[in-house]
Amino acid sequence: MKTKFSEDIVPISVLKVNPGKIIKQVQEVHRPVVLTSRGRGVAVVQALHDYESNIEQQEFMKAVVKGMVDLEEGRELSLAEVKKTLKIK
Repeated sequence: MKTKFSEDIVPISVLKVNPGKIIKQVQEVHRPVVLTSRGRGVAVVQALHDYESNIEQQEFMKAVVKGMVDLEEGRELSLAEVKKTLKIK
């Protein structure tokens, strides 16, 4: 999801005039739009599905890293121990 500066950086005045255009754009191209005011970035508009997907990916990566740290620090359980704890046959 590489930013296209010619399309993805938009003055907030454009959003005010035609919000539907910006919403349609983020849903179709799956890239966030940076809104600017007086030449500075002030907000980001992103499709809800893309936002939720990004959050899920971040949560997954955090869990993977946490698991790797646990392994390095010797905090691990055997499959048999996990099954016993979860009462799985």
